[in-house]
Amino acid sequence: MIIIALLTLTFLHIKHWYVDFVDQDQREIAHKGIYGHWLGIRHSAKHGIGTAIAVALTLGPEMWLVSVLLGMFDSVIHYHIDWAKMHWGNQDLSQASFWAHLGLDQMAHYLTYVGIVAIIVL
Repeated sequence: MIIIALLTLTFLHIKHWYVDFVDQDQREIAHKGIYGHWLGIRHSAKHGIGTAIAVALTLGPEMWLVSVLLGMFDSVIHYHIDWAKMHWGNQDLSQASFWAHLGLDQMAHYLTYVGIVAIIVL
């Protein structure tokens, strides 16, 4: 089970890096703080799809429903974490509080992944 947990966490972190730091465009970033805006929802949906794929890669295709449900769970959680950061967080890169808020945002996402892995292995 430990191999499944570590492999899933690895896939989730790679997915997170790609969707947040490679694939995300400026329009998504600009609209994540507007609750319900389709660009923020699109960004979070990418995370949900990536999570479903990451979980399916470790659990196998016979667990497709679990993969989809965990992807949906991640998408909803990711949306609200990002919205909170954009709504209440500092957006000025030159200030230390921006980096503290970004770090808090990233930690919240990673704790979500720990929760997803816990659901899988428990």
